[in-house]
Amino acid sequence: MSSNLVKGTAILTIGLFLSKALGLLYVIPFYAIVGEENIGLYQYAYIPYNLALAVAISGAPLAISKFISKYNAMGDYATGRKLMKSGMLVMTLSGILSFLVLFFMAEPIAHLVRKSDDQIFTIEEITSVIRWVSFALLAVPLMSIVRGYLQGNQKFEPTSVSQLVEQIVRILVVLIGGFIVVNVLDLSPRTAVNFAVFAAFIGALAGLVVLYRYWMKYKPEFSKLYESSPPASNVTFLDMYKEVIGYTIPFVLVGVINPLYQFIDMITFNGAMYSIGLDTVTDVYLTMLNFLTHKVVMIPVMVATGFSMALIPVITGYYTKNDQKGITRSLDQTFQIMLYLTVPMVLGLIVLSNEIYTFLYSKSLVGSGILASYAPVAILFGLYSVTAAILQGIDRHKWIVFTSLTGLLFKMILNIPLIKLFEVNGAIAATAIGYAIAVGINIYVISRVLHYRSRMVFRRLVLIGIFNVIMFIAVHFTLKGLLAFSPVGGKMQALLYVMICAFVGVVVYGALSLKSGLAQKLFGDRLTRITKKFGFGG
Repeated sequence: MSSNLVKGTAILTIGLFLSKALGLLYVIPFYAIVGEENIGLYQYAYIPYNLALAVAISGAPLAISKFISKYNAMGDYATGRKLMKSGMLVMTLSGILSFLVLFFMAEPIAHLVRKSDDQIFTIEEITSVIRWVSFALLAVPLMSIVRGYLQGNQKFEPTSVSQLVEQIVRILVVLIGGFIVVNVLDLSPRTAVNFAVFAAFIGALAGLVVLYRYWMKYKPEFSKLYESSPPASNVTFLDMYKEVIGYTIPFVLVGVINPLYQFIDMITFNGAMYSIGLDTVTDVYLTMLNFLTHKVVMIPVMVATGFSMALIPVITGYYTKNDQKGITRSLDQTFQIMLYLTVPMVLGLIVLSNEIYTFLYSKSLVGSGILASYAPVAILFGLYSVTAAILQGIDRHKWIVFTSLTGLLFKMILNIPLIKLFEVNGAIAATAIGYAIAVGINIYVISRVLHYRSRMVFRRLVLIGIFNVIMFIAVHFTLKGLLAFSPVGGKMQALLYVMICAFVGVVVYGALSLKSGLAQKLFGDRLTRITKKFGFGG
């Protein structure tokens, strides 16, 4: 497996993990500041914002990194620079346009969301919070072009660090601003929510500053490559953007697909719940699904996201050079490591759903039940991300469009009837069915196009499954013992139980993996050298 893939994956995954972890942890104090009822207003802003953001920029970093990786592999650094210069203008205009669209569409979106007078929030409150968050779209697209250029040059650290700084600054503004608004100025918590969503714009400006500093650091290196490059290829701006847009459409779909699933829930959930007489609780239940538990469920997914971001330029390089063995090695390692890391985290969320929800938010049988039901879908989210990245790397963009839209169609068709039958679990089931269909088709296409068959990977996945079952049993009985000794009475006790059970799970899973030699095979020679010193298998 390419050392660039390992290193790039590690950097992006660590950055994404820290960013996602912070994105979850800040919700705890913010939840305490504004309360369960008002925090629902926050998610009404962020779902359309994420959708607009995905349309504006989601394709850019990965599509540009793919374009630049392709031309760099041919020694043509000038064409990549040519794209970078024009792309800065294009993404600035994209940001302005997406800001205007979301700002003026805020009220129509609010009317789609509010289906009953018994719901908590007014049209004006929902409209206001969407407009405040839309300002971030002025800054974020510009970051995407720089991140894409740097990733295409195998510079993964700037993306990771800028995302982390952006998140830290945003969270500080959210929490400090929210506290001042509610506790110092004695204003409504809903005013604090408006201020909190505007923090996305301030965080984006901080991310831009970080990227600028990295750009200045790498500028001499890039200038040297540019000077040694032959003149830019004869590709015109029109042809260049045709190629990039060809890459971008499937990238946009991959980036926009999760917000689209959430948006379908946002505009159909309240109406479906109203039809079965549950309109008084629908805002709270939707907040639990689309914001509170979604934050937790997406943490295991960051592993797959890190892989997909690092995988695309590497797979593209192998595909350009027609290196079948390189592609196969990368796919083998990617599937194994992704599932090795993702599955135990998902099982942990299921077993400890009540304790995790109690610690993060408050004790709620409904909330913890939603978390336990939603957690397994994280595996499908991750597999979709990785399989779509593989199809992008081998230029099968039409299949991504087809599978993404097919899965989304099933979500749209099934969502309302399943919600009427099973309430929140119906929305989760519709999401799982949609993603499962998309992933299944993606895997079929990959196996046909690349003639990808790997009995070794299948055997390893069976072994990973066995280890997860053993770990699950150990954690389950550890928790039962703790609860028999003393039921959970508060946040700190819930956290203690989560930490004890997580420790047991890590020890059992780690010991099985090391003793069998599985971990050493997945993570390479360095881990093998370390573990041999402690007498584990190699």
